[in-house]
Amino acid sequence: MDAFKNTATETQRHRDTGLMHRFLCASVSLWLCCLGAARAAPSQTADLSRGWQIAVTDFEGETALTGDRVTVPKPAQPRVPASRVAASRGDDGLLTLQFSNSWIAQLRWQGGPPLDLQAYVPRGTVEFDLDVVDLARGGMKFKLGCGTDCERKVPFLFAGRALAGQGRQHVSLALKCFWREGDDFRAVPVPFTLEGTGSGEIRISPPAFKRIGTPNTACPDYRTQSVTPEPLQESWAVEWWGPRHEAKLAEIRAHREAGRQVQLVFLGDSITQGWEKEGQAAWHEQFAPYNAVALGFGGDRTENLLWRLQHGELDGMAPRAVVLLIGTNNTGERLEDPALTVAGIRANLDEIRRRQPQAKVLLLALLPRDEKPDGLLRRHNAKINALLPTLADGRQVVFLDIGSTLTNPDGTLSRDILPDWLHLSPKGYDLWARSLAPLLTSWLTP
Repeated sequence: MDAFKNTATETQRHRDTGLMHRFLCASVSLWLCCLGAARAAPSQTADLSRGWQIAVTDFEGETALTGDRVTVPKPAQPRVPASRVAASRGDDGLLTLQFSNSWIAQLRWQGGPPLDLQAYVPRGTVEFDLDVVDLARGGMKFKLGCGTDCERKVPFLFAGRALAGQGRQHVSLALKCFWREGDDFRAVPVPFTLEGTGSGEIRISPPAFKRIGTPNTACPDYRTQSVTPEPLQESWAVEWWGPRHEAKLAEIRAHREAGRQVQLVFLGDSITQGWEKEGQAAWHEQFAPYNAVALGFGGDRTENLLWRLQHGELDGMAPRAVVLLIGTNNTGERLEDPALTVAGIRANLDEIRRRQPQAKVLLLALLPRDEKPDGLLRRHNAKINALLPTLADGRQVVFLDIGSTLTNPDGTLSRDILPDWLHLSPKGYDLWARSLAPLLTSWLTP
């Protein structure tokens, strides 16, 4: 009997031990599973308030905001002596960027561990508080880095001016505003930049990225930006861009009222506008006899020219020829997908053909920029130029690439032709005019 009891007791002990073992194993497995899940779950917020350096920059210098206030030092021989950029910290947690007569003024978060924002892009936001104190003579943009040679911008000039004097406002921008097809946000070294131009004062809190957020601020759709007509949104252009448009309409009207037939029109950006200054001598020699009109506006992208065409700049005349050169600022400002820039050029071509069906159009390849042929912007423009011949039919629209006329045999640029590696000198305009003259003469001679 005692043996039976001992056997039963031993059996129960083994059974209890087995149950306890299984319980402990299950508990440990559950804990390990939860721990693994916690480690695998991506962070829901990335905050730039700690662990990042704040660089303060202008066009010619840079310094770090390590204390309460700093002013960017000027070089010994500044190109813009009147510019001034300063930054400070406030007791309310906001950073202030003050700038005057500045080409570029920035607060830039850098120097921290590169952020992996890839999982944030689909539904994420970048959020911050913004207090626009003064922007009457300035402009602003937000920038986000996206890897090597990759930076995306959201213009905020008109929206920023609308917020001036409204006090502290919360801004939430979808990360999709900064994203382009193929961008890699897995290691972002410069996650945010506030950029000002002209003169102004802007206060901003350190930005935070939310993996799932609710945007409250609109931004351009990069897929349609190049074909969506709008005035140029740059602080340095606001005061003159609209009046220049009106002046060009008046110039066309004056030709018409005087009985002069405008036979030739040039359309484009600052390179075309340069016919009125550096290219004036070549213009008067080659094109003035045709009552030619130069409709070039510095800084214009394809969408800005499209706005001008839709607001009368090709109306009230019947030219025999139109020369179109547009798109390099799509590259310089936003390094746009070449196919999107070409879509913008196509939209302008369609507008020209609709408004002036009798005119022949000379579609020019984008002129070379960057000193060397392997420069980033030169290579990008080459991709655009490779697509442009598809827009020409060889009869009403003719494609012409004069790039080799403006470069050295090895493809480099010389300062006597393109002094800043973009805009032409008087010699450059003379070369351009002589390159066009034979074809245009054949079109314009009765």
